[in-house]
Amino acid sequence: MHLIFNGLFLGAGLRWGDWRNWKKYHSTILFLWFGDLLYNYLCYNYKMWEYKESILAANLLPNHTIISLLIMFVAYPATVLIYLGNFPTGIVKVIIWILFWVTLYSLIEYINLRYLNLVAHHNDWSIGWSVLFNFILFTMLRLHYKKPTIAILISIPIILFFVLYFHVPVGQ
Repeated sequence: MHLIFNGLFLGAGLRWGDWRNWKKYHSTILFLWFGDLLYNYLCYNYKMWEYKESILAANLLPNHTIISLLIMFVAYPATVLIYLGNFPTGIVKVIIWILFWVTLYSLIEYINLRYLNLVAHHNDWSIGWSVLFNFILFTMLRLHYKKPTIAILISIPIILFFVLYFHVPVGQ
């Protein structure tokens, strides 16, 4: 199923992504990758969420790390190229655009969690935390695109909050 979801993101990215200007979004894609890699490093033995493949391609996508890499290399670039490449102007449109992406990502996770068994939550993580995280994520992607240094500086206390709140055993 992760192959299908990523195939859908790839198709959407090819259709609606701003590929002509991909270089403008390159650093923001790297920012997103870095954040996901940091999560996977810090939480390797203490996951908040874990991807699983239980329906199709279980042999091809045998664990969280492989699935996470697939998502990083397919879904994330497609998301950034669509999200930033079509970012609207005007406060109402901006709010609707961000809420659309938060809802899309949260709905996909909810379906994968409740119905498809493609993701599991651990260590007190919940769909509510995912919604909040997605709101932070899509806000930070836009901020990074416009003001990368500020986005990086704001990310530090956000990361610290999650590490401390969820008692992530850093360094163990």
